[in-house]
Amino acid sequence: MLKAGDAAPDMAVPGGTLRGLLAKGPAVVYFYPADFTPVCTRQACMVRDLHRDLAARGVTVVGVSPQGDASHERFRAAHELPFHLVADADGSIAKQWGVRGLFGLPIPFGVRRVTFLVGQDGRIRDVARGELGLAAHERLLRAAAGHGASA
Repeated sequence: MLKAGDAAPDMAVPGGTLRGLLAKGPAVVYFYPADFTPVCTRQACMVRDLHRDLAARGVTVVGVSPQGDASHERFRAAHELPFHLVADADGSIAKQWGVRGLFGLPIPFGVRRVTFLVGQDGRIRDVARGELGLAAHERLLRAAAGHGASA
C-alpha cells in the first residue's frame, strides 16, 4: 500500500486525469468496496457533508470502487454526492495504489477502505485506513477541510 511521501499514480477521472485535478489543488482519493453498502454509504455521505469545506480549501474529491459507471451514477444521485466517482471494474487502479485484498476476497469486494490525501505536487501527504470504522477517514477529511490538525 502506498504511504505518505510516495508518488500518487495517475488515473482517469471524469473530465480528465488526477494529475489534471492536482494542477488546481490537492485531492482526496478514497477507495471503498461497494456502492450502496451501509459503511460505504455512511462514508460517502460523510465526504459529501465535508465537501463544501474541502472545496473551499481547493481540495478535489475522487471516490474509487469496482462498480461500473451506471451504479456510480445511481449512488451519486441517491445521496446527492457532489464529487467524482471512478469505476475500477478490473481492479487495476486499486492494484496501482496497493489497496486490493479486503479480507482476502476477490473483486468486487477485494478493495480495502483507504483514504489518501494527495498534495498538489502529486505526493501522498496522509493516509487513513479502516475497513469497517470511519474514524481515521473522518480525521483525515476534517484536517484537509481545515477542521483540525493541518493537513
